[in-house]
Amino acid sequence: MEEKVYKTMRGAGAMNIALGVITLTVGLATGVLLIIGGARLLAGKTKLLF
Repeated sequence: MEEKVYKTMRGAGAMNIALGVITLTVGLATGVLLIIGGARLLAGKTKLLF
């Protein structure tokens, strides 16, 4: 019975680590894309004519 609990805990721990790495990667990529997009908007604002 105890082995089953340890196997379940090991699987849950491994899944949490994997999801944490994926979340970190997606978060960093999203942040970089938002910074690049904002910089392009600021750089292009002088070209606007109203």
